[in-house]
Amino acid sequence: MFQRLVKFIKEVRNELKRVSWPSRDEIRGSTTVVIAIVLVLAVFIGLVDRALTFLVAIVFG
Repeated sequence: MFQRLVKFIKEVRNELKRVSWPSRDEIRGSTTVVIAIVLVLAVFIGLVDRALTFLVAIVFG
């Protein structure tokens, strides 16, 4: 069983050497896009929540 684990770890290391890793600038750009989208969606969901809360208060208030 230990032999299989060692073989698996060696294969994983070999595969990771073949991976095309993104550059620092690509990571920074992607992170900026993700943060911007999350903020926009948070504001949108917050506004929809307030609107629906207001409407429910009017209907059932």
